[in-house]
Amino acid sequence: MIYLDNAATTMQKPDAVIDAAVLAMRSLANPGRGTNESALSAARAVYDARVRTAAFFGCTSAERVVFTCNSTEALNIAIQGIFKKDDHVITTDLEHNSVLRPLYLMEEQRGVSLSFVRSDANGNISYEDFDALMQPNTRAIVCTHASNVTGNVLDICKIGDIAKRHGVLFIVDASQSAGCLPIDMEACGIDVLCFTGHKSMMAPQGTGGLCIGEGVDIQPLKVGGTGVFSYSKNQPEQYPTRLEAGTLNSHGIAALACAIDYIERIGITAIHEKEMALMRTFYDGIANIEGVTVYGDFSTAIRTPIVTLNVRDLDSGAVSDELSVTYGIATRPGAHCAPRMHEALGTVSQGAVRFSFGWFNTQDEVVEAIKAIKEIALKS
Repeated sequence: MIYLDNAATTMQKPDAVIDAAVLAMRSLANPGRGTNESALSAARAVYDARVRTAAFFGCTSAERVVFTCNSTEALNIAIQGIFKKDDHVITTDLEHNSVLRPLYLMEEQRGVSLSFVRSDANGNISYEDFDALMQPNTRAIVCTHASNVTGNVLDICKIGDIAKRHGVLFIVDASQSAGCLPIDMEACGIDVLCFTGHKSMMAPQGTGGLCIGEGVDIQPLKVGGTGVFSYSKNQPEQYPTRLEAGTLNSHGIAALACAIDYIERIGITAIHEKEMALMRTFYDGIANIEGVTVYGDFSTAIRTPIVTLNVRDLDSGAVSDELSVTYGIATRPGAHCAPRMHEALGTVSQGAVRFSFGWFNTQDEVVEAIKAIKEIALKS
């Protein structure tokens, strides 16, 4: 199989990451739940991962790195734990449902009002719209770093400056960019960064987290066992325990730390350059095929390695299925959990086929994918 669905998950993991997960499963017990050597080793592994994650994302304190099972959980913790009745939030049309649905829930349950920075037909936004949408009760800007549909990247440092100028919080969904693009929370004025481990970070599924800036207070989404302050009726106040009720995925977290080491050893710039070269080869090979429509802005130098397309009026699911059955190529069709993005692109009924490239893909695989699209377009 030619696996070109890395924006969904990097199925191909570094050997070192796999080895780290297996070793952790063989040797680590429950972190913070005992003083035996296996439990202490687990606690050390989790703390080491906090330190590495904080440094990787420019978070000022390892204690303010909270581990979750994915970015969806991280975003729910941030959104449900920060916003209160009558707050106003600014977001964008580029968002994944992991941002949209928690916001809609806050709109319904707490009376939070929402404003959207609109996207044009190429998936681009106007940054001036953030200023224009500000209200006296605006609490935060919540937005993605990169679209999971088009691969377009938002300038989070520019948005961070806007948020700082207006005195509002800045919450970033880094699901598509963590491990693919450099992120520095402090430099970009990010108050909460939500990430997942299983995409470009090349870590196991079931890993992720949120990095929380100093002075940001988040109410717990869940409460329960923590291994400390067991006689208190309330969840402990200090981070990260405040937001980490229950047993952590220490096996996956140990592998996440190894994945960060792997990315840093190769260099995030080198990884991105290779992935972009693969993406550009594919784009150049299919962009001018008659009947093929490509979505997104490919004039920009900084983007993620995604090419999303349709072939004539064919259903995207049918195209993706033919790619899989006939050519052995794995892609992602449909709405990609980003309804407002598809509304902006005009692809609500058809969906779209997403090709997303990763570190372990090759130029030969790209050539095969180009050939497949040419043949499908010719037959249709």
